[in-house]
Amino acid sequence: MSADWVMAHNFGVLNWLPEMPLWLYVLLGVLLMDFFGAYLPHLIEHKVKPLWMVHLVHHSDHKVDATTANRHHPLESIIRYSFTLIGVFAIGAPIGIVMLYQSMSIVATQFSHSNIGLPKNVDKWISYVLVSPNMHKVHHHYTLPYTDSNYGNIFSIWDRLFGTFMELDAEKIVYGVDVFPDEKENSNIINLLLQPFQKYKKPTHKANQ
Repeated sequence: MSADWVMAHNFGVLNWLPEMPLWLYVLLGVLLMDFFGAYLPHLIEHKVKPLWMVHLVHHSDHKVDATTANRHHPLESIIRYSFTLIGVFAIGAPIGIVMLYQSMSIVATQFSHSNIGLPKNVDKWISYVLVSPNMHKVHHHYTLPYTDSNYGNIFSIWDRLFGTFMELDAEKIVYGVDVFPDEKENSNIINLLLQPFQKYKKPTHKANQ
């Protein structure tokens, strides 16, 4: 409905720009949707304490793989949907671009969380454009500053553009969150649902980890 509204009212960035080739229109639309629908809310979730406690459910997984891509608190789904909706209005995205972005997002998150072992040079080359498995797994390292890096979903451009891109050897990555180390608690469904309402614990900053 929101996508129909922006098109009917000629609202949003895509509708205000001069006419452009279809491929550029689609690419720009997906790039901007990736920013508003994924990078921006992800960054904010790490900076705002109550939102971090919601997002913590995703980070408290001690064995990151493709299933981790689906490990989110129900409240986070509402948060992400709200930002996606804001993106649709701000961008002026038609339903086709929204559906394309959502489809690409599903594939990208499964890929970036998967535990496949790509050759390091292949993974690195992929990360120049897309979020590769090794790039995203740096984000799942258990201590700062790495936890607060590599927020990207589909494209790595936003991390590189805003200075949130970091690298760490895959062999050094330890999954989880340092101040929530109990793997048993972090695997209990009831505890995970209650996690956003637990007392906030400030993450430690271990730059040498």
